[in-house]
Amino acid sequence: TIPIPDRLKDSGYEHVQFTLVDCPGHASLIRTIIGGAQIIDLMMLVIDITKGIQTQTAECLVIGEITCRHMVVVLNKVDLLEDSKRETQITKMSKRIAKTLENTRFK
Repeated sequence: TIPIPDRLKDSGYEHVQFTLVDCPGHASLIRTIIGGAQIIDLMMLVIDITKGIQTQTAECLVIGEITCRHMVVVLNKVDLLEDSKRETQITKMSKRIAKTLENTRFK
């Protein structure tokens, strides 16, 4: 819980609460995740930059399209990349992710 930002002071609330819910994309858990969808306002999709988009990433995207309207993509393990190749690999992965998202609500 954090104090409410100035721009939301007139909302009648004093604090904002964030709840992070880990939603693995494994097919066996989809029913459980969808059951809790009413508390999901935003999806944070974490992608291992050393492995890229995997099966569970695609499953999470499907779940996200069903359960929420907003998504933030986070590239994880960037620190494992060689310094001399880091920017190039981040750019390459960002383009690959953008291409994947073209046909989703998260364009």
